[in-house]
Amino acid sequence: MTAAMHVFDSGAALAEGLAGAVASALSAAIATRGQACIAVSGGSTPKAFFKALSGKAIDWSKVTVTLVDERFVDPDSDRSNERLVRENLLVDAAAAARLEPLYYPASTAEEAAAAAAKQTAGIGCPFDVVILGMGGDGHTASFFPGGSRLAEALDPATPRGVMTMEAEGAGEPRLTFTFSSLQDARFLVLHIEGNGKKDILAKAEAPGDEAEMPIRAMLRRASSPLQIYWAP
Repeated sequence: MTAAMHVFDSGAALAEGLAGAVASALSAAIATRGQACIAVSGGSTPKAFFKALSGKAIDWSKVTVTLVDERFVDPDSDRSNERLVRENLLVDAAAAARLEPLYYPASTAEEAAAAAAKQTAGIGCPFDVVILGMGGDGHTASFFPGGSRLAEALDPATPRGVMTMEAEGAGEPRLTFTFSSLQDARFLVLHIEGNGKKDILAKAEAPGDEAEMPIRAMLRRASSPLQIYWAP
């Protein structure tokens, strides 16, 4: 699947441009189906985008927000993607949206993943919008090189849902939607900033093993065209 590159002059322009595109996609979904669903990623890159999106004139009461992946940490932790979303996206007009978290208090990450899979089963078939990030090692979602269940996560035959992942570079155990859950989003985005990330992307676009740079799975096998939003 061919990816499309959208280039912006600055991080601020990127945040606003992506927010506008996502707002249009969510509004179109609401107009067509009466509701919309979006899965977003964590990290430092999305903050400005979240803040821009939160102010868009969308019928937020008809939007469900969930996470592409999450750390197995309490939502009060500064490592929590849920906390990032609550504090930066689900504010102002967007406070009316419904959040479906991936973290649930449980004795193990596996139990939390099972709960999340059950709670999110009714959304995202496919998602209207998925916003992916990319790490310096070429991971996306919690598809880490060397991940404990990477082959399973990337296998298109693995059912939609949430599963666990552990990896040396991941820190805590992770909860992540599977490749099959994300790859057919109606609007599938890779959101990256900086020349370093652009260089990593170029490496991922070159021949090589998906297990070494899992973002390659999205670049090569996603059934929806990947829209790359980048600024230096």
